[in-house]
Amino acid sequence: MKTASRYHPLLVTLHWLLAALILAALAVGFFLLASMDNSEPRKIVVLRWHVAGGMLILALMIVRFVVRLSTARPAPANRLASVVHYGFYVLVVLMAGTGFATALAAGLPEIVFAGSGAPLPKSFAAYPTWVAHFWLATLLAGFIVLHVGAALHHQLVQRDGLLRRMGFGRRIPGGTTPARPVP
Repeated sequence: MKTASRYHPLLVTLHWLLAALILAALAVGFFLLASMDNSEPRKIVVLRWHVAGGMLILALMIVRFVVRLSTARPAPANRLASVVHYGFYVLVVLMAGTGFATALAAGLPEIVFAGSGAPLPKSFAAYPTWVAHFWLATLLAGFIVLHVGAALHHQLVQRDGLLRRMGFGRRIPGGTTPARPVP
């Protein structure tokens, strides 16, 4: 694969959009949905947004993966970087898969999207797919913390300009973006 000094602008856009969507979906799941009893009528509305958001995240991740494979990109920062980045793809696909499987097992398409009027199950914890969804979400949150920590380390400690690769600007084929001089 050819290298470039920055990621393709579509990858940059998808990166930041997906970051916001994934953080929102995790926050809704961990803090809003988890705190609501399944008998609360408004939980159906929140689930509708959460499920739709999860489907959007999956679709955008697939687009991002295709664009990533087909465009020039900077060399990995280190050997671990590629593992972590592909790990994000795997985790998001598994999250969507376990969420979809839980929705089917719990009858959510009819309840949440078709307005059947049927109640939500007493608890989603009874579904092994929901348990997997929860633990994958926890792992994904951990990956995000490590990812942000590594980015801050590169920016604030190493001062190597690595974050500029995920910004908009001129892409130099086969080149690297020079780091700013250290004051």
